[in-house]
Amino acid sequence: MSVKSYRKTFGPVCGVIGAQWGDEGKGKIVDILAEEYDIVARANGGANAGHTIVVDGVKHVFRILPSGSLHESAHIVLGSGMVMHLPTLLEEIALLRKHGIDVVERLHISREAHILFDFHKEIDAAMEERRSKASGEGIGTTKRGIGPAYMDKAARTGLRMESLGSDVKAALQQRSSWVKDAFGVSIDVENEVRQLVEAQNILESCVTDTVGYLHGALDQRKSVIIEGAQATLLDIDHGTYPYVTSSSTTLAGALQGLGIAPKCVTSCIGVAKAYCTRVGSGPFPAEADVKTAERLRERGGEYGSVTKRPRRTGWLSIDDLNFSARLNGITHWNITKLDVLDTEKVIPVWVNGERAEMSGWDTSTHGITDWKALPEQARAYVESIAKQTGIPVSFVGTGQGRDEMVVCS
Repeated sequence: MSVKSYRKTFGPVCGVIGAQWGDEGKGKIVDILAEEYDIVARANGGANAGHTIVVDGVKHVFRILPSGSLHESAHIVLGSGMVMHLPTLLEEIALLRKHGIDVVERLHISREAHILFDFHKEIDAAMEERRSKASGEGIGTTKRGIGPAYMDKAARTGLRMESLGSDVKAALQQRSSWVKDAFGVSIDVENEVRQLVEAQNILESCVTDTVGYLHGALDQRKSVIIEGAQATLLDIDHGTYPYVTSSSTTLAGALQGLGIAPKCVTSCIGVAKAYCTRVGSGPFPAEADVKTAERLRERGGEYGSVTKRPRRTGWLSIDDLNFSARLNGITHWNITKLDVLDTEKVIPVWVNGERAEMSGWDTSTHGITDWKALPEQARAYVESIAKQTGIPVSFVGTGQGRDEMVVCS
């Protein structure tokens, strides 16, 4: 599959969705596909996401902008399902500009997306502290204010991007006393307003009807990559509740957050690590023992790209992949970080709730880009995923770099 065949293979509207608990490496495959696609769209979540791309030895970490932003030919859409902390977005824009990449002229922000304020982050921390005191265990939130921002959205008290440029000082002052009484958090109204003015100066021209923009582009036969945030097992409805995020992380949720009809989708790439990780509390049946978990964590660099928290590590669950495949309509797999398993003699895999074991390959796969160059046992491991899920593996990651990817025929 050559680079220029991606659009032909996956069609004009391709979803890229995490199949585990996030951090699977979705950003890398989006970055690869974005070289050919016209638009990269993100639908939900906020600065709790973290996509890391390594290009020519330079690490780029995206929290709000989709990872396809590195391609200057790709237009960027931030959909109505998002909750955006504007200082973080401005920081990302500035960092890209330092690398000679300007995104503002090709950035389209939904006027219906909600604004996440600094006080939302403080509420998030206060709520997590209360949970920990009450039960001895918190949810494991990133404390980026995502949940409280979605609370305001559901309560119909939030402010949306269409408010940028409006006088919102009175609205924030009205909220201030309630927030103080409910959460013990003070709203710095002057600072919040100042940040909105800074954002307005740079972003006002980007705020638009993104639903109209996307459908106009599709009518002109433009192509779209839908970049998922977080992952399926963190979905507010279908994930391991209550240890989940606050948005719909499936492909269906992404379509809702962008205003694209399901019939438009032509493919869905499910992204999964060759093992598994999760952050924070919650069930993890395939979690490894402490010593093994530490080994996987260090080999895989399993620390949050946003929070820097150490991730819990364990083994691949075919049951989880099958569940994610059903929910999202996954048509192809991208199995990432195969090289992390290079030193494992035996590799456990969970199937039908039971632990099975496969032989390791005990040799380096790092940087391999040719399927036939992979060790026989590594190919067998990947082929078993395809066989047990009934879905072909189209990509296998063998390192952090943009080019360290096996493209399967």
